[in-house]
Amino acid sequence: MDYSKYLNEGARNIKPSGIRRFFDIANEMDDVISLSIGEPDFFTPWHIRETAITALEKGKTRYTANRGMIALREEICKFYKKKYQLSYQPETEVLVTVGGSEAIDMALRCIIGEGEEVIIPEPCFVCYDPLTRMAGGVPVAIQTKAENEFRLTADELENAITEKTKALIFPYPNNPTGAVMRREHLEALTEVIIKHDLIVLSDEIYSELTYGDRPHVSIASLPGMRERTIVINGFSKTYSMTGWRMGYAVAPKELIAPMTKLHQYAIMSAPTISQFAAIEALRNGDDDIAEMRDQYDMRRRLIVDGLNRLGLTCFEPEGAFYVFPSIQSTGMTSDEFCERLIYDKHVAVVPGTAFGACGEGYIRISYAYSIKHLSEALNRIAAFLKELK
Repeated sequence: MDYSKYLNEGARNIKPSGIRRFFDIANEMDDVISLSIGEPDFFTPWHIRETAITALEKGKTRYTANRGMIALREEICKFYKKKYQLSYQPETEVLVTVGGSEAIDMALRCIIGEGEEVIIPEPCFVCYDPLTRMAGGVPVAIQTKAENEFRLTADELENAITEKTKALIFPYPNNPTGAVMRREHLEALTEVIIKHDLIVLSDEIYSELTYGDRPHVSIASLPGMRERTIVINGFSKTYSMTGWRMGYAVAPKELIAPMTKLHQYAIMSAPTISQFAAIEALRNGDDDIAEMRDQYDMRRRLIVDGLNRLGLTCFEPEGAFYVFPSIQSTGMTSDEFCERLIYDKHVAVVPGTAFGACGEGYIRISYAYSIKHLSEALNRIAAFLKELK
């Protein structure tokens, strides 16, 4: 039976994730060190788990409001006020979702019309392009450059805008590169964004995982940007809560309202027990963030120094928990390098091409793993490179 006739164009053209390919290979092998998935190796902090257990024991398992529990929405608003001096109304300007990816999907499906263009700086997380296509939009990639530390520039943005451009996806701190946009970089971009009247979908899932003495700056906090920005965030990376599937969007009520209607029909509401856990995380999780961030920082310095010594040069990432080293010196493509490394040395990493065409010649390595695993992986990569020569 030919099922293709039953599928729309978006569904027919979606490619499988390049990240999962090497993760699946690793799962079928013994003695593999997998640095392929962006999942913290920490347990969810005990006080967060305990809160969820208590809620479960008390039978708090019913549906919540479609937007999410009001107590959780209030805590999200307090978080953005404290961290970024951004004021949102919990009743109308917050939507709690099943992970950050659902929030991205809801936003794109509500703001993008058929044939409208969405600018996507690459390399970037794998969901933006397919979700844009499923919404009927046209993804327009901007290939950011290593010499700019993979930051989006105002000139690059200006040159990509056409009369069909509707929105910009803004993926910083960046997965896979670890790039961060500082205030001085944002100021130049916002002039272009406002000039062309664009909507911005700012994916800030790694906002609390930046290094050094300059914290993350939300693009929504710059003058003229709050009213045109949908901020996406969540709990997976910051609090090591990947399996809890908790995300959210904050934006003007005129944007949150249609997203909530779509969420109501597609999802109903986010998991109730997870919402209780998220409230506890926001109220009492600052020390957990600081502890995990310090650990990631040590791992970051270890992996960057180790890779540069091996000749796989990479700039020092300032956010998230990934490095994006160049493997061009080996003469192999990204796919070839990753395949040979996993089969020869049982180390799983991800080809840069999984995150866009400009990722060719690079690989992504997650350092959300222990010092022991990272050190052993570096030893195996060193042996692999020696044998290549």
